[in-house]
Amino acid sequence: MRSAGRQIQRIQKALTQMNLRLANVLSDVSGVTGQAIIKAILTGERDPRKLAAFRDKRVKASEEEIARGLEGNWQEDLLFMLKQEQEGYEFCQKQIAECDARLEQYLQQTPDRSQGASLPEEKRKGRLQKKAKNPQFNLRTALFRITGTDLTQIDGIDVRTAATVISEAGWDMSKWENENHFVSWLRLCPDNRISGEKVIGKGRLRTNNRLATALRMAASTLRESDTYLGAQFRRLRTRLEAPVAIKAMAAKAGPTRVSNAPLRDAVCGPRRDILRGTPPPAPDQLPQEESSQAGLSNCPRTGDLRGVSGEVPIAT
Repeated sequence: MRSAGRQIQRIQKALTQMNLRLANVLSDVSGVTGQAIIKAILTGERDPRKLAAFRDKRVKASEEEIARGLEGNWQEDLLFMLKQEQEGYEFCQKQIAECDARLEQYLQQTPDRSQGASLPEEKRKGRLQKKAKNPQFNLRTALFRITGTDLTQIDGIDVRTAATVISEAGWDMSKWENENHFVSWLRLCPDNRISGEKVIGKGRLRTNNRLATALRMAASTLRESDTYLGAQFRRLRTRLEAPVAIKAMAAKAGPTRVSNAPLRDAVCGPRRDILRGTPPPAPDQLPQEESSQAGLSNCPRTGDLRGVSGEVPIAT
């Protein structure tokens, strides 16, 4: 997709050199109208009005405005360059379609972990009006099938971001003991230098983790969200700089920890199953000498020898 984007930029450069101001009247030359006009130019059409007749009804610009933007020079070298870049863009689209077909085939072969549950109905108007061009199949249904939970129900998480979470972290979240470990792996945690139980300095951890980048982008979209997460992000941004607020939202109150919880609870089972692999024995099945310490293995937060109160009980 990045290669296709570079091809579009080269196409716009060739059009600009021919004095064809198509980008001024069309928001995207890779759309239906832009591609129809470019293909007509490559087949030999030069009349601006005939080229403007390819306008789609959804385009805001009129045919007269489009025709005025198509009055340029038709140099052979620039037309050859436009032809090369258009063929490169079409090749990228063909490769993307093949990748989508292979991905859909792979997702259909994965185990079904939804346990017969139905996909939640999408009722948000913004999500219903926004139609993603890629991939070219229902990725949301496929992700729900292999994970058993719908991450797109979280504000800021779209289908592409949910796919990034699953592809980078996997559906099994038992690799991390808790949410803090997950945030530390993403390198979204604070880089505090502590001495004598006091913070003497702060820094920023650099990372090229693709999941962390996707979560930052998801957190930045909460700026105009009319939800609790959006309100909290705006509060953080008023007190902190925008980059710091985005990182804090992604690591603390944003999609990072929230998206970790559905996978952990709905897919991986209870927390004690994640930490030990098998559920603990019932209290009546414990030996008599071990019954006094039964609460140690059932700690809901740490899973170590500390009890619920945080103190280590001493057996008498």
